[in-house]
Amino acid sequence: MLDEIAIENLGVIQSARVTLSRGLTVITGETGAGKTMVLTGLGLLMGGKADPGSVRPGASSAAVEGRWQVGDRPTVAERVADAGGSVDDDGSVVVLRTVAAGGRSRAHLGGRSVPQTVLAEIADDLVTVHGQADQLRLRTSSKQRQALDAFAGPAHQATVDEYRTAWARQAGLQGELDDLTARSAERAREAELLRLGLAEVERVDPRPGEDVELQALVARLGNVEALRLSATEAHEALAGEDLAEATSAVELLTRARRALEAAAQDDAELAELASRVADAGYLVADAATELSAYVTDLQADPAALEAAHTRLAALTALTRTYGESVDDVLRWASEAGLRLLDLDDGGERLRALAQAITEVDEELARLRQKITSGRAAAGERLAGVVTEELHGLAMAGAHLEVAVTEAEPGPWGGDQVTFSLVPHPGAPARPLGKGASGGELSRVMLAVEVALAEAAVARAGQERSRGASSAGILPTFVFDEVDAGVGGRAAVEVGRRLARLARNTQVIVVTHLAQVAAFADTHLVVTKSAGGAGTVTGVDEVRDEERVRELARMLSGQDDSDVARQHAEELLASSAMGR
Repeated sequence: MLDEIAIENLGVIQSARVTLSRGLTVITGETGAGKTMVLTGLGLLMGGKADPGSVRPGASSAAVEGRWQVGDRPTVAERVADAGGSVDDDGSVVVLRTVAAGGRSRAHLGGRSVPQTVLAEIADDLVTVHGQADQLRLRTSSKQRQALDAFAGPAHQATVDEYRTAWARQAGLQGELDDLTARSAERAREAELLRLGLAEVERVDPRPGEDVELQALVARLGNVEALRLSATEAHEALAGEDLAEATSAVELLTRARRALEAAAQDDAELAELASRVADAGYLVADAATELSAYVTDLQADPAALEAAHTRLAALTALTRTYGESVDDVLRWASEAGLRLLDLDDGGERLRALAQAITEVDEELARLRQKITSGRAAAGERLAGVVTEELHGLAMAGAHLEVAVTEAEPGPWGGDQVTFSLVPHPGAPARPLGKGASGGELSRVMLAVEVALAEAAVARAGQERSRGASSAGILPTFVFDEVDAGVGGRAAVEVGRRLARLARNTQVIVVTHLAQVAAFADTHLVVTKSAGGAGTVTGVDEVRDEERVRELARMLSGQDDSDVARQHAEELLASSAMGR
């Protein structure tokens, strides 16, 4: 509930503070006095767009401050705390909005600066505004569908939300399927190239390090004579017997060893050197033996050399395409095999996606049918309630028809909802906004609004009876001249219905009809006067005699007319009896 609102330098209002309460509060005043500025201020508190042009001429900024009672709304209180603000001990929170003439605005919630979007978030739980613009929106099929869903109740709305979630999931799956399908040719080409490469590697069947081994073999077989000459010469130098001038290394080492051993008994150092020379002799003898075997085994083998060249060429062809070495080729083959498995799995993924889409489509069809049934049933109830309201609004022969027809499935189901008015018996039903007068349209829209609001009141009462802590709390309802085009007895019925709605919540109405204002629990009048600083607007509560004078002014334009005053008193008396 909104406890109070204070406005400074907003439009024609220089300074005003309005205290509000539960029940029906009406705001009246002459045209141009500034009634709309009160709602403009409320809109700013609700996170609405700030207009620098609304700042009072000559002022540097405008400010609107409101105090909301949120002690019974834990979700709102938690959002205030999340934003860094604080709720007062009495359960209220102060909202402040300032608008600079230069164009910048600021928002404060519970003493903490916040983005204006935060105010909009909490406003969704605190207030519902119904104005002429909302009536215009109700002429569209989409808004009529939303109104019908709201009237159908939370269980139906939960089904709609479930459908929307499934619709979004289906869209995501279909997008993934389309993407995979579009890339299937590309994936197929990649898979084919990988298969060809793996087949080539499999055909050659390289071993790790084989290219290095073959390069060494080719070098050996290609230089047999040079290798034989070098090995033979080395063998002769180590152990040859046919040396003309020199003695072999083995013979020389044998002589040295014998000489050292002969003197070793007289000198320990020579004994140690004799041992080392003996070891060297053994090593040289072994090397000579191996060289002899090497020379014996070293044979020219053109066939083996040709085979090595052929094998190396095959390996080189692989390394030119798949890596710098055979080891790199084998590593590529391993990775290519894994990638091929992934690509081949694309077909399985396509089948899985198609299956998932089929399942979601079945779920959507089930939910769509359930939504259609819910809307059809709710449409019958809403048509009955609104028709009854219309009879009370001086449209005794009129009735509302709510048609739920099949439409192309979309995020909200597969229905088109159409509200049609039959203005009198025998007349054809026409969609709202076509063929109805301004007064008729206003009454139909008001009847719909009251039906929706009273449905919310009924649900709140049911939830309270079940012990729900906050689910049964209703927002503040604001009606901005929804009675335009209505007069006479119909205007009285408008006031009676708004008063009935206000029994369970706070209702704020801006009206120009005395018949509506007479039903108010609190009557606020916006007045303007000329002063030294220009036109000044104030907002004051009127009671007793002052209220009679205001109602007389609304009835006749003259607050001192005895006839008008008498009529105003009769209105107050009859409204008190008919509430």
